[in-house]
Amino acid sequence: MLPTLRRKLEALAERRDELERLLADPAVAADNNRFRSLSREFAQLEPLAVALAGERQARDDLAAAEAMRGDPELRALADEEMAAGQARLATLDATLMALLVPRDARDDGGLYLEIRAGTGGDEAAIFAGDLFRMYSRHAERQGWRVEVESANPGEHGGYREIIARVEGTGAYAQLKFESGTHRVQRVPETESQGRIHTSAATVAIIAVEDDGEPIEINPADLKVDTFRSSGAGGQHVNKTDSAIRITHVPSGVVVESQTERSQHANRDKAMKRLKAMLAEAEAEKRAAATAATRKLQVGSGDRSQRIRTYNYPQGRITDHRVEGLTLYDLPNVLEGNLDALIERLSREHQADELARLTDGT
Repeated sequence: MLPTLRRKLEALAERRDELERLLADPAVAADNNRFRSLSREFAQLEPLAVALAGERQARDDLAAAEAMRGDPELRALADEEMAAGQARLATLDATLMALLVPRDARDDGGLYLEIRAGTGGDEAAIFAGDLFRMYSRHAERQGWRVEVESANPGEHGGYREIIARVEGTGAYAQLKFESGTHRVQRVPETESQGRIHTSAATVAIIAVEDDGEPIEINPADLKVDTFRSSGAGGQHVNKTDSAIRITHVPSGVVVESQTERSQHANRDKAMKRLKAMLAEAEAEKRAAATAATRKLQVGSGDRSQRIRTYNYPQGRITDHRVEGLTLYDLPNVLEGNLDALIERLSREHQADELARLTDGT
């Protein structure tokens, strides 16, 4: 491990010890917000402390095995223990390197999932519906909760646009690499000659705003409109102007909510999503300087980037951001089995971040 990375590890270990002292301070314990924030940071650094302790123990064991080699009767045993110790150190070194990767504070939280039909007409809307079903099935497998906030159905199935909130521990960490253009190649049901069509849908993953760092919005910057809900929800919803549309004038961001029965509830939902979108915009600005060096472009805001192709005739799914990331398991993936994709994309992101750390950028 490079000396610079070792120094970073030592600094993080010192911070963990400092946090342990702070959490034992009655004054800190009395401040709920600070105590919660420090506890979260401590929990994130604890695996690093455990790995460092394991590394120290492994080095001590290796030194003891080397000392044993001086005894001819114990040399064979010492060689075995040295081999095991070196393998253990290599594993711990990889673990410590992974723990050095800066952690996104939003990873543990939920997200807003926005899917919109792109090129391809009705087939694009149907594909958008397939994508929503795929993510919903994955969420169900993880025990997450999915709540649709707005939906504009397609004429022949699927959605022209659908926006949902996904709540569950680690939801954002798993799905944050899904933003971009998803392309499908298949024969539509309405195609009489069996020709393969190419359609597309865009996916946006927006982290739910962190309660610890609220976004402040000037009420004077908002334009609020009410309108009659066009979605399902009973007679009351459809006969009253309970739906809310909020425009953030400085940024031009527009959000709507029409799933609740009251204006107040819809306004609350719309404001939460607006704050999340503004926070995402700020994150994109911060990431802009380094986004060009990252293959996955997390937080780059580039929703037009074609990231994945779903080829039905071949049963193939290819992620274009990672060389060699092709799975011939399309039906299984569309049923929400995204683990193989998520794991590979996470490893690629980790490798990019480690390379950046090694370069000192």
